[in-house]
Amino acid sequence: MYKFAVFGNPIKHSLSPNIHTQFAQQTGLEISYDKILVPIDDFSSSAQAFINQGANGFNITVPFKLVAFKFASELTLNAQIAGAVNTIKIEEDKIIGENTDGIGLINDLTHNLSIELKDKVILILGAGGATRGILLPLLEQQPNRVMIANRTPSKAIKLAKDFAKFGKTCGFSLDKIKHDPVDIIINATSASLDGKMPNIASGVANNAVCYDLMYGKQTPFINWATTNYGSMISDGSGMLVEQAAVAFEFWTGAKPNTKQVLSSLRR
Repeated sequence: MYKFAVFGNPIKHSLSPNIHTQFAQQTGLEISYDKILVPIDDFSSSAQAFINQGANGFNITVPFKLVAFKFASELTLNAQIAGAVNTIKIEEDKIIGENTDGIGLINDLTHNLSIELKDKVILILGAGGATRGILLPLLEQQPNRVMIANRTPSKAIKLAKDFAKFGKTCGFSLDKIKHDPVDIIINATSASLDGKMPNIASGVANNAVCYDLMYGKQTPFINWATTNYGSMISDGSGMLVEQAAVAFEFWTGAKPNTKQVLSSLRR
């Protein structure tokens, strides 16, 4: 039996056990999958304790993706470039870090929602681990440009510079967002978990695809996008399922069917 879990704080809201259980049923594999609430300053010892219990791998969610990057003994190329880890595989004495977030987002946007990213103007809210995880896959789709807005502008500016070699990027403060509409807005802040929405120019959402990396049909960002005339509005449940599928295959070698799981979540 495979032993998996998801680490986070908060973690109660996580649908990952349900998703991975469905993947296991599809593929005929036996797994256990737990939610582990980790104290904010205790990721490494909690992760090591789980490994010592015979873990095969685990997922990492807010706010531990940057800490997990440092915890891993080896990194995939994707994780190295992202600078953040959301999936760890245990292979003998190796702790291998991967980042499946960006691939999951792209698969949901392009396959499930049929959104074309090439030549589009994309605005990302937030400059933390979630944004680092999605930037390279987004830039590989050849958008017109990717703008990163963050409460602390220096973080957004640095992130934009780090990824400038992969495509056109820029970074600035949330209060510098103009009312001019963009094509796609991605909320990568943790504000939805806190029940808050950053105070930003409302006109930017007019007729834009608005996508929240968090999931939950009525997140503050979803409500804001609805009020401000977003053309297509989606939470991150599709990304959650798609990135989980990439992680499941990374762990087991088995490729699950995401459409079945997505339809069960969206009923």
